[in-house]
Amino acid sequence: MTVLGLGHDVVDVAAFAEQLAEPGSRMRRLFSPRELRQASLRAQTKHDDESAHLAARWAGKEAVLKAWSEALADRPNPYTIDDFPWSGIEILDDSRGRPHVTLRSDVDVRLIESLGVDRPDPSDHAVRTDRPALIWHISLSHDGPVASAVALLTD
Repeated sequence: MTVLGLGHDVVDVAAFAEQLAEPGSRMRRLFSPRELRQASLRAQTKHDDESAHLAARWAGKEAVLKAWSEALADRPNPYTIDDFPWSGIEILDDSRGRPHVTLRSDVDVRLIESLGVDRPDPSDHAVRTDRPALIWHISLSHDGPVASAVALLTD
């Protein structure tokens, strides 16, 4: 396993909650429906505010962006900060509540292309073991006024 990129981000939960609550705010559009649903359910279960859970997921998205950028090294960025597909990078919990990164198919293709990873053609039935699998690792946390995330991209 080779570390390709590492990203970390912190978010001020109160400031993030204010952004979510602003009339006409587009912040919720940066999350997928599944992320919004999971954050809402987690807030209900924990009897706290949804904004803390969304802030942690936002920190996760930012950490993924930073890890991806580091992995690019000298290669060009496939997106600018203005057209980055925030809702296409999901930070979701599995059935045990552990977070993981899920990329929408078009974002996954851009990741693979941007890193120059040779992925097998699905119609090619020959088994090749020399192609790396890109694996995202992520950890989220929030405590009091701060949400934090660390993302690691490995092959």
